[in-house]
Order: sequence, then C-alpha cells, then structure tokens
Amino acid sequence: MEEHSSHLSHSPSCHHDVGHGYLDHKPEYMRRLKRIEGQARGLQRMVESEVYCIDILTQVSAMTSALESLALAMLDEHLSHCVVRAARGSDEEAAEKIAEASAAIARLVRS
Repeated sequence: MEEHSSHLSHSPSCHHDVGHGYLDHKPEYMRRLKRIEGQARGLQRMVESEVYCIDILTQVSAMTSALESLALAMLDEHLSHCVVRAARGSDEEAAEKIAEASAAIARLVRS
C-alpha cells in the first residue's frame, strides 16, 4: 500500500466543497479502516499463536474483501465527485480525472 501513497494527495483539484469527496462519509471510512486494522492485528496474533494455516487464510480473505470494498467505495466517491466536477470544467481537466480513475482501476484489478 505504501507504494501507492504518493497518489493519494497529489491532486488538489479533486475536492468536494472544502475537501475531498469522500469527506462526506469520513466517519464511515474511519470505522471501516479501524475494523481492517483490527483484522490485521488479529492476523498477527493468529500467526504468533501458530493457528492452523487455513484459518489464517480465511481471515486474510475477509480482510482482503474489506479492503476491496473500501477501495470500491473510494473509487465511487472519486467518480461521483472529482470526475463529475472535472467534467463540468475543461475537457483537459476531465481527461486527467478519467485517466486517474482508469489508472486506479487498473491497480485494483492487478492487486
């Protein structure tokens, strides 16, 4: 995930009113992230306790699903706020936001 962190804040024009589009749902995203953080800690405890590998893989799958769900929600926010806002602006700005969304989708599909 660190590999993509530079992509998170490089676009100051991607905002909704006073912040990024996802800020309208920030408390929900924070709850989801805290749940994912708890799942990661649980996985660490499972490995430390030498839990059966299939049980660990089941929890990895649950955490992966939670991350994918969060990613799709964030992508939806980007499309419905940032891309729509850019489309109301210039063709160049719209093309840039669509390219960003396409690149993000490609990263999600590869992961």
